[in-house]
Amino acid sequence: MIINDIAGHTGEWLRGTGPMSDIVISSRIRLARNLSGYPFLTKATDAQKEELAARLRGQIDGAATGGQWTYVEMSRIDELDQLVLVERHLISRQHADPRGSRGVAIARNEAVSVMVNEEDHLRIQVLRSGLLLDEIWEEINRIDDRIEEKVDYAFHPRYGYLTACPTNVGTGIRVSVMLHLPALKLTGEIERVFRSAKDMRLAVRGLFGEGTEATGDFFQISNQVTLGRTEEEIINDFKHQVIPRIIDYEHRARKTLVQERAIALDDRVWRSYGALKFARTISSEETMLHLSHLRMGIHLGRIRQVDMKTINELFLLTQPGHLQKLHGGKLTGEQRSSARADLIRKRLEQQA
Repeated sequence: MIINDIAGHTGEWLRGTGPMSDIVISSRIRLARNLSGYPFLTKATDAQKEELAARLRGQIDGAATGGQWTYVEMSRIDELDQLVLVERHLISRQHADPRGSRGVAIARNEAVSVMVNEEDHLRIQVLRSGLLLDEIWEEINRIDDRIEEKVDYAFHPRYGYLTACPTNVGTGIRVSVMLHLPALKLTGEIERVFRSAKDMRLAVRGLFGEGTEATGDFFQISNQVTLGRTEEEIINDFKHQVIPRIIDYEHRARKTLVQERAIALDDRVWRSYGALKFARTISSEETMLHLSHLRMGIHLGRIRQVDMKTINELFLLTQPGHLQKLHGGKLTGEQRSSARADLIRKRLEQQA
């Protein structure tokens, strides 16, 4: 798999399938792991980082189902390719840094990636479209076990897995669900979700995780505590309490829009359609907002001029990295705005 090949289509997280996919964009589980006998990366020398990367790359092969991986060394790809991997949720923003020896192993279907020398020595990630936490846990647990057969993890009998960030100590698990919540945003009830999340000791972040704002009404909900609870307990909380509650809030908000504010709802959806169909320049943020409204409009049956597959593709292909990759090189901000508008118009014209 070459980055040029993957940039032209949607990845796993935006397939638009799976349980509750009208609201749940994707589910993800990450495991933070460190090798025994090596310091955390903040204390590791360049030589130790190189040794870790070389050793782990050799052990990752064959760990996933089918054993089909592509390993990408961050120092050997340019800034644009790094951005593409971030936009596809295959690496974190922190990992998109060429300094030091770091890389990522990516499964062919893009549903699994293993970051080497990110914040921890290993960050194992499995991603699925829709709400499929049980399936994800089964696979990531299997991958983790296979890697652990070949290396010794840093583990304390009382505290569990030892990690660079104290909040990951214990199970080292980070469960994250990407939600599309436009109705809660439009009805002004999104703060209700934030309060509930805070009460349940959850983190609410934007599209690309820590340090990012919500864009296009996308919100990532993730656990903040891993110590003192089992992986199954954390996952079950998400599956049976956290996510169903938020989904219920969003469904109620959408019902309110349809029953009590139908004209305003249709106006918002069709204005977004018109802006995307006729704009000559458009920013990434504005694009995400309008696509968000169209996505909601499609699920509520308010618009049939465009299909969900096109919306999902445009969510990704209009991101700065993908857009520039499709054009073969870097573009200025003004050039990106123009190219983005051209791409959207052409895709919507094909729907006519």
